[in-house]
Amino acid sequence: MKAGVGGAEARGMSWTCGAASDTGRLRDRNEDRYWVDTERGIYLVVDGVGGQAAGEVAAQTAVETIRESIGGDGDDETRVRRSIALANQRIWELAHQRPALSGMACVLTLALVNDGRVTIGHVGDSRLYLIWRGAIRKLTRDHSPVGEGEDAGELSEAEAMRHPRRNEVYREVGSGPRDAEDRDFIEISQCRLRPDAAVLLCSDGLTDHLTGEQVREIAERYNGDAEAVACELVAAANQAGGRDNITALFVAGPEFRCVGGVTRPRLSPTRIHMPARFLSGRMAFLTYGLLLGMLLWAVLRARG
Repeated sequence: MKAGVGGAEARGMSWTCGAASDTGRLRDRNEDRYWVDTERGIYLVVDGVGGQAAGEVAAQTAVETIRESIGGDGDDETRVRRSIALANQRIWELAHQRPALSGMACVLTLALVNDGRVTIGHVGDSRLYLIWRGAIRKLTRDHSPVGEGEDAGELSEAEAMRHPRRNEVYREVGSGPRDAEDRDFIEISQCRLRPDAAVLLCSDGLTDHLTGEQVREIAERYNGDAEAVACELVAAANQAGGRDNITALFVAGPEFRCVGGVTRPRLSPTRIHMPARFLSGRMAFLTYGLLLGMLLWAVLRARG
C-alpha cells in the first residue's frame, strides 16, 4: 500500500490531508493515481481504464497535465474545466500516436478548495463525499447506468453495489475529443466547505465494498492523522474483497474532530460538573420526599 501527504495552509485555512492507494487483492497492477497540492488546495483522484499498462499511462497523463495546467487565469470553475479538458486532449492524442495504448482513458474527481468553498470537476464513477456533523453526503454522481438508478432511488445502495454492471461508465477522460464547456462531459458542482467538515475523494474500488455509512464511521475515527483514516478505509475495502485498485484521499478541516458521529463539545471553563454520587443522593432525597407528600395527602383526604 502506498500512503502519504501531510497538512498545510490550503488557501487561507489549515487542512490536513492523507492518502492511501493499493492494488487490491485480485489485480496485478495499480492503475489508480492521486495528486495533492495542499498549499493551493488542490486534490485529485484518477482511476485508469484500458488494457495492459494503458490505464496506468492514462491516469499518469491526467495527473501530469492537471498539475501543469490548473494554475493560471480564470475563476475556479474555469480552471477546473480547462485542466480536465487538456488532460482529455493529451490522452486522446497519445492513444493515437501509440497503437498499444489505443482505447485508454480514465475517470477522475478533482477538487479545488478556495475561500471556504470547494469546486468539484468530475467525470466517471470516482467519488467525492462531504462529511459534516455526523452525516455523509455524496456530492458527485456516478456517470453510469447503475449509478443513475441509485441516484434516482430505483436501486438501493446495496443493490447498486452488487449489480453486475456496476463498473460500466458512459463518461471518460481521453476516450474522444471534448470541449471544456461540453455539459455532457465535465460535471461541475460547488458547495461551502466549513472548517468542521471533511471530504473524501476515492476510486470505485473503495465504494464497491464500503457503504456511505461505513465510510462515515471510519472517517469519524479521525484523531488528527488523516493518513491513518485513508489507510483504514483502504484496508477495510481490501478486507471486504479488494476486487479492484483502491484509493482514498481524506481531507479534514481544522475543526473536524468527530468520534462516533457526535462532535465533542468545547466545555466552558466556568461550567460546573456535579459528582455522580451527589446527583444520585439528591435524586433519592427528592424521590422519598415526593412519596411522603403523596402519603400525607392521602391520609388527610381520608379523614376529611
